[in-house]
Amino acid sequence: MESINTATGPVGADRLGVTLTHEHVFVLNEDYRLNFLPDWNETAQIQAAVERLTCLKEAGVDTLMDVSVAGLGRNVERIRAVADRVDLNLVLATGLYTFHDLPFQFHYTGPGLGFDGPDPMDEAFIRDLTVGIGGTDVKAAFLFCAIEAEGLSTGVERVMRAVGRASVATGAPVVVHTNPHTKSGLIAQRVLAEEGVDLSRVQIAHCGDSTDLDYLMQLADAGSTLGLDRFGLDVLLPYDARFATLLTLIEKGYADRVALSHDAFCFSDWFDEEKRQAVAPDWNYLQVTGRVIPDLLAAGVDQRVVDTIMRYGPRDFLAPPETGPAALAVANFNKTGLGPENG
Repeated sequence: MESINTATGPVGADRLGVTLTHEHVFVLNEDYRLNFLPDWNETAQIQAAVERLTCLKEAGVDTLMDVSVAGLGRNVERIRAVADRVDLNLVLATGLYTFHDLPFQFHYTGPGLGFDGPDPMDEAFIRDLTVGIGGTDVKAAFLFCAIEAEGLSTGVERVMRAVGRASVATGAPVVVHTNPHTKSGLIAQRVLAEEGVDLSRVQIAHCGDSTDLDYLMQLADAGSTLGLDRFGLDVLLPYDARFATLLTLIEKGYADRVALSHDAFCFSDWFDEEKRQAVAPDWNYLQVTGRVIPDLLAAGVDQRVVDTIMRYGPRDFLAPPETGPAALAVANFNKTGLGPENG
């Protein structure tokens, strides 16, 4: 079995176990922290993250995919300080997070620009995947980019194409933040495919914010994984609607192209924590294991199908492509994933 890079070094893909595919540990822009968070306590925040992730491990999760990249304040030293103290695999990403413009470090340098030459993002992303992030030997295991309601701006397209080229060069899979209401996942699939990316190596994030099954199945039929990854964010779509969409996708045979998560964090500089608790009290790391999975089992979904979603799908997504695509672990079982009485 191939190994997967984590914050504490490579682990066998068979050791990933139950995996949350779209989370953050810290969303903390260093420029913002240094200038506007005078009370930041590094030691206390690392300890708080260790405690929260230890609770996650106790809830039955073995691996967390941290999608925080440049633009979201990725700090690999801080993440490694947490990872060293928890019995949880933290799998890191590389890429760049923007809804529109590029940071000025990339704004003037690249093909056809004032400082003409290869796009520096290509080298940066590939280095993160093959050498290490920053001055460390911690390697990223997947790529991340975004396309929101703002659409395919020049900056967004440059990032996405650089991510695509890095994926083709290294075999690393891609997670894309999308807005399902503008169907931007279809744009992401088109652009990445133009760069030669196998769409089965692409996870379209935030599909769970939509109940548009035609759109979701179109993405999945092209081979991509659907990220139903905001459980707990009822302010965007209530739990009942999220769960009903998940159950329908399983019934229609898409369990091997579904990934579950929360898009949660230990700390985010985007939100005042007290106000966040008031607006989204259930937005945490524990909804999938504490609510979604029990509800699936109660609805008659077989444990083998749950394992496909939570274990085998993420494992095969992260593993090098030569290990083969994820296969639904339900041999001689009803394709719907429901018990015989519901089949």
